[in-house]
Amino acid sequence: MTDITMIRSAAARLKGHARRTPLLSSPFLDEIAGRRVFVKPECLQHTGSFKYRGARSAVSALDPDARARGVIAFSSGNHAQGVALAAREHGVASVIIMPGDSPRMKIDNTRALGAEVVLYDRATEDRDAIGARLAGERGLTLIKPYDEPQVIAGQGTIGLEIAEDAVALGVAKADVLVCCGGGGLTSGIALALEADAPGLRARPCEPQGFDDVTRSLASGKIERNAHLSGSLCDAIITPQPGEITFPIMQRLCGPGLVVSEDQCLHAMALAWSRLKVVAEPGGAAALAAAMFHADQIEGDAVFATISGGNVDAEVFQTALARFA
Repeated sequence: MTDITMIRSAAARLKGHARRTPLLSSPFLDEIAGRRVFVKPECLQHTGSFKYRGARSAVSALDPDARARGVIAFSSGNHAQGVALAAREHGVASVIIMPGDSPRMKIDNTRALGAEVVLYDRATEDRDAIGARLAGERGLTLIKPYDEPQVIAGQGTIGLEIAEDAVALGVAKADVLVCCGGGGLTSGIALALEADAPGLRARPCEPQGFDDVTRSLASGKIERNAHLSGSLCDAIITPQPGEITFPIMQRLCGPGLVVSEDQCLHAMALAWSRLKVVAEPGGAAALAAAMFHADQIEGDAVFATISGGNVDAEVFQTALARFA
């Protein structure tokens, strides 16, 4: 299981490969939120998403013989691109299983990184079954998008950076809002904060109608989403929390926060106008929570991840036209 030692080892393997993203701030965002807001823009990471960290961590940790046979992953796009790039950097083949309704940019980018893309219908087909079949047929190693210890460890390196920067900022107690799908990023950050910044508390942020982690934390057991598609926040839509990630989040995280699609679009426009960064809808969920759910957040400072910026032009234009 993932622990702080694995996260520190992942950080060592990622050094010189993953970008250390900065913390951004704006007095305009502070005014809206009613507190200091520090934004961690993983949209500036390689492939435009935090997912590169977990992918590189997992691929680099493989036994050399297994790695040489190639890797397979399933993803709506961000994990796909992360695995494709990490595989290319190691000179090995990758097969990526993607929903047919993924943003065209993510599909095209994944192919451009050298991966073989296999599309499926997320409403009627089982991606796990497709992945297991192809992995067995071709001898590929499956790299899961969140329920994989080395992936969680790679995502946890973001928490190490937040903890270090919080010390420099003099912030000892605050909520850390995390865009959450299956919980790999949230649980990795939570583990890192537990070790290096125990006064900081990770909190998952999800879109309305796809708030499985928030409901699971409230009920104390894993809850499933009724639907598996139909949200602009495709990057953080999963059937349910992971078997590995949920116990970590249950032990370490505060209550979840649920945001609307409109709030995510508004947060995208704010990120562009005030921070000069591009966020995708799911990647803006944590910033949306910081901006528009301030009454559910404690303390005079808050951290928020922007988990990705891989957004189709028309969706981005919609956000700007409506709220910029």
